[in-house]
Amino acid sequence: MGTWDIGHFDNDTAADFSIRLDGAVEEERAGVLREVLRSTADTAEYLEGDDAARAVAAAALVAAQCPGGVPVTTAYGPDKPLPPLPQELRPLAVRALDRLVGGDSELAALWDEGGEGTEWREGIARLRAVLVAARG
Repeated sequence: MGTWDIGHFDNDTAADFSIRLDGAVEEERAGVLREVLRSTADTAEYLEGDDAARAVAAAALVAAQCPGGVPVTTAYGPDKPLPPLPQELRPLAVRALDRLVGGDSELAALWDEGGEGTEWREGIARLRAVLVAARG
């Protein structure tokens, strides 16, 4: 995975995921997010880095629509605006984030090996906090 910074969309996989979202019709975009988040949250196997990177991007997009969420303004995020997302994606995004920072996660291991694991986890924790506060 090509990564150029620590932001949620600062890697090739997340940028490609944004292109996938832009290519989906509006009514299918929430389903694309749900699919990515669910596959990460529900996996009991080793979590590949690309799968985790897509889940981080999806969670960031869900969190952006929450009170206190940060809009995704990077050039590597989706170009097309997302429709209002179902609130049921919020707890799913939390579960996905919890899974990808846990054990057996290639993405977490790569950030740790690169020496930026703590900073990366802080960014994930900020996303998670917004999502938890918004779900009530």
